[in-house]
Amino acid sequence: MLAAYQADAVDGFTTNPTLMRKAGVKDYANFAREVLAVIRDLPISFEVFADELPEMERQARIITSWGSNVYVKIPVTNTRGEFSGPVIRDLARDGVKLNVTAILAMEQVQAVVELLNPAVPAIVSIFAGRIADTGIDPVPVMKEVVRVVARLPLAKVLWASPREVLNVYQAEECGCHIVTATKALLDKLPMRGMDLVELSRETVQMFFDDARRAGYTL
Repeated sequence: MLAAYQADAVDGFTTNPTLMRKAGVKDYANFAREVLAVIRDLPISFEVFADELPEMERQARIITSWGSNVYVKIPVTNTRGEFSGPVIRDLARDGVKLNVTAILAMEQVQAVVELLNPAVPAIVSIFAGRIADTGIDPVPVMKEVVRVVARLPLAKVLWASPREVLNVYQAEECGCHIVTATKALLDKLPMRGMDLVELSRETVQMFFDDARRAGYTL
């Protein structure tokens, strides 16, 4: 995160408990405060990790106190499939900047939009990559999401869980305001517009070089 910030490569950051665990983060709050001590001018989303709705709200109110650039990520449901609507409604009413996450269905989008505060910035995160994993084309879905969310002047649609660089361009085409990007995707963005014949040659070069490094013989 700090490297991407210093390189001026992104406009904001988002985290979740899974990514933080994989990165070896042991102390959730301490990690957040260390990051926020450096990144003060870009939005950063930190997610609650409770499953009971009252505890979600309690954690959310702690997280929002960490900084004015913090968005609180609230999963659209808990593990039992209970809609997080009461939490979203109460926090939005009190001016908390929310990132409602793990949304996949249009009925979830409609329900969330009804509860967000038009006067408070918010992010509606659609897991387009997971939609695609089910065999459904996410592009028409995301276009409809953008249309529905447009009624909230300060809300932004986020294309989450991208699987390939093409998703970045699809998100732009759909009118999404934000697309998440791993370092692997960011590293591939300079390939935009690359000559395909030259890319073919470079691919063959990679195969050749790796075979030599491995010492393969027949």
